[in-house]
Amino acid sequence: MQFINLVWESIRFAMQALKSNLTRTVLSLLGVTVGIFAIIAVFTLVDSLEKNIKSSFTFLGTNVVTVNRFFFVGGPDYPWWKFIRRPYNTYSEYLFLRENLKNSEAVSFSASANTTVQQASNAFQGADLTGITYTYQDVYDLPLQSGRFFTESEISSARNVALIGTKIASTLFPGTDALGKEIKIKGRKFVVVGIFEEEGEGLFEIASKDQAIMIPYFSFTKLFFVGKNGIEPSIAVKGLESDIGLVSLENELVGLMRAKRGLKPAEEDNFSLNKSEFLMDTIGSVFDVISGAGWVIGGFSILVGGFGIANIMFVSVRERTNIIGIQKSLGAKNYFILFQFLFEAIFLSLIGGFAGLLIVYALTFIQLGSLELILSLKNIVLGIGIASVIGLVSGLVPAIVAARLDPVEAIRAT
Repeated sequence: MQFINLVWESIRFAMQALKSNLTRTVLSLLGVTVGIFAIIAVFTLVDSLEKNIKSSFTFLGTNVVTVNRFFFVGGPDYPWWKFIRRPYNTYSEYLFLRENLKNSEAVSFSASANTTVQQASNAFQGADLTGITYTYQDVYDLPLQSGRFFTESEISSARNVALIGTKIASTLFPGTDALGKEIKIKGRKFVVVGIFEEEGEGLFEIASKDQAIMIPYFSFTKLFFVGKNGIEPSIAVKGLESDIGLVSLENELVGLMRAKRGLKPAEEDNFSLNKSEFLMDTIGSVFDVISGAGWVIGGFSILVGGFGIANIMFVSVRERTNIIGIQKSLGAKNYFILFQFLFEAIFLSLIGGFAGLLIVYALTFIQLGSLELILSLKNIVLGIGIASVIGLVSGLVPAIVAARLDPVEAIRAT
């Protein structure tokens, strides 16, 4: 009960301080408001950007390792001309890995190219065409809005069937259902058997399935030359959930690929293993730097705001010296006076913090195209926490000064 009374009295004194000199208080709290706004605004923007970018790369899959000639991100300092000389993946290597890998859920083989798709007088340019094996659906998530996936016989017999994205479907078949209809790819007719779920436009539209087409791999090879001096195919392997970091899968992949390609112990690997986590980690590290910059920018503003609150509290102690003396003469303990001013400083800082959060929240209503700003609960709690700490630190010294006042001298003060 005493604690509640203490908090209520501190709030009452804080409100009186606000009303007595509103201009001084607002100017002093402005530093905290700007500081909290700067930090939380940067964190909100960073979180939203990171979420948007990472969602744009969902086509990479999770727990997936791909076998390629090049490293997508990172990798050793290796001359580019050595990468060029590396052999292309082959279908026989895919079959070998599928039969021998123990630390994997599934293995797929695919090749991609950009092309133009036609239907009567309608055409869609820049479609992402991919030839896939039947196991592709086991490695990557392929949600369908309507229709079905390929059958195993359609894949093995190279049937002219296709899965298309919603943007392609609406362009080629405006106002009508594309299922069961024919489209033309490089003069060959393909029957649409499925339509992908709409993903919408992200920061990286190339990753969207809305403009993607998938056909059986051997149907793809009838349209494009795959292999050396042609399109480079990719082997993708989905690891086990129990394989933390996919370490076991990577070690097994290296051993099997070296054995299949007949590499001697002293010879270097002539292939690269790429994990989707590599790219995600790189993106995360970039945004960590941006977050650090946000701390620096907001930190200076918060520092100024902290000095402003400390100034208010020193002035408040001086103005209420007589009251402090009377409270002590009536039996108020030192900790009561101490907590009274500490709570008041924290309350004043929280006002500035909530004002900064309110401005950030208002910014989330601004339309930024495909980027959606979201003020997360984590950032709200962080902002309130920072404001509370600043209030505590700023009010500590003035509170100690007030608690140590001699009651007789305090009552005599004018």
